[in-house]
Amino acid sequence: MKLTKHYNTIFLVLLISLCSIFTFELHAVESILGHQDKYFGDFEKMSARNTIRVLVPYSKTFYFLDGANQKGFTYDFLQEFEKYINNKLKRGTIKIRIIVIPTLRDQLIPSLLNGTGDIAAGNLTITPKRERLIDFSIPYLTEINEIIVTSPKTQISSMDNWSPYIRKSSSYYESITSLNRKLLKLNKTPVSLQLGDEQLEDEDILEMMNANMIQMSVIDSHKGEFWSKIFPKLSFNFDKKLRTGGQIAWAFRKDSPQLESIINEFMKKNKKGTLLGNILFSRYLKNTQWVENSLKGKEKQRLEAAIPLFKKYSNQYNFDWIMIASLAFQESKIDQSVKSKSGAIGVMQILPSTAADKSVEITNIYSLEPNIHAGTKYLRYIYDQFIDKEPMNDLNKYLFMFASYNAGPNRIRKLRNEAEQNGLDPNIWFRNVEIIAAKRIGRETVTYVSNIYKYYIAYSTIYKNEQDKEKVKESLKKSK
Repeated sequence: MKLTKHYNTIFLVLLISLCSIFTFELHAVESILGHQDKYFGDFEKMSARNTIRVLVPYSKTFYFLDGANQKGFTYDFLQEFEKYINNKLKRGTIKIRIIVIPTLRDQLIPSLLNGTGDIAAGNLTITPKRERLIDFSIPYLTEINEIIVTSPKTQISSMDNWSPYIRKSSSYYESITSLNRKLLKLNKTPVSLQLGDEQLEDEDILEMMNANMIQMSVIDSHKGEFWSKIFPKLSFNFDKKLRTGGQIAWAFRKDSPQLESIINEFMKKNKKGTLLGNILFSRYLKNTQWVENSLKGKEKQRLEAAIPLFKKYSNQYNFDWIMIASLAFQESKIDQSVKSKSGAIGVMQILPSTAADKSVEITNIYSLEPNIHAGTKYLRYIYDQFIDKEPMNDLNKYLFMFASYNAGPNRIRKLRNEAEQNGLDPNIWFRNVEIIAAKRIGRETVTYVSNIYKYYIAYSTIYKNEQDKEKVKESLKKSK
């Protein structure tokens, strides 16, 4: 089968370039973009901050990168939720942003409880243990069973030889421990467990099972139905059930009635069985075509061609390359063929006049490398001349740099002055200068800065998680 033959490549496709060349550290993301700040409170406070932070595991089904695009069932669902709340609140230019924070599964609930996230959207099954800690929305998927899946060389005749490899944070672990309590009461041998590494998603475990590195695991039936088409050699035992009738929902902190209400309104209109719910379910959990497409996507090829250049010139001008890549993705989807109505050229959408200016002096921006060079050098010029010595924290220095690249540094300086005259902080972008930008420029610059902010948080955190995951896979491979 074509998909199975190339499956190992699929996992490399999604972040191959990020994992092979990127040398960024997670603490830099936290210091620059500050998404690890701890906030509590209900929807009213999130609305006042214009931000809802959603904790999402990086998963080949629910949230992944296709080239530099964020995709997946959960990601698309969250984009619809963002539209829903902004329409409901009649937000104009300054919208509530959904910030996706890639998060390991064992950190989803702790991160909710410690205030570093507001919603956990991790395909979480509602369980009594979890309900003691957090609240759940109404489910968007129901009648989900947890089934046993085995490698090509593994036979299961009875529970006596079951030994599934599962994460302790999973609902599967709760199901096994509950089963074992029942077995012990009946004086029967409990099921033995192999505790899986928390870095691994269900799909990663299936990949290793397909290579006979792991013999047995557990998976939700809706995921099993999809991945059985990708891994036909694995045995998905739909008749061997640990849990039946499971419900999957979003989670949030207790005592959040406002957030619960708006999420439930959205879920009722968009869960599986509704038009949107069925579209997304079919797109990601019925049709396998997107997996094959990710192997040969043009956006992936463009990203792979551009990454060495982002790295080269970011190092030269003392930037983190993934920040420059995030800006380029917003500008052009990293497409050198793009030309704007105003005459801006290529990946960095830089004007020939700007590239020719004595502060940049880069020629031939119609070619990929000089285009990236010119855009990155111009960003350094903006930062050094207009931002570096301003009394701002690192987060806002970069946000104002992005805004200046889009609207021009002199225009942004005028907006800062106007913000101060209106009692706003001229050194803070979000909820301050962006308000003036919305009035004077409109949606473009506000959306531009917000999108780069979101891309940067996601891409940087994904890289760190994926690096750790590859180490786990390599360790397991050597141990087998």
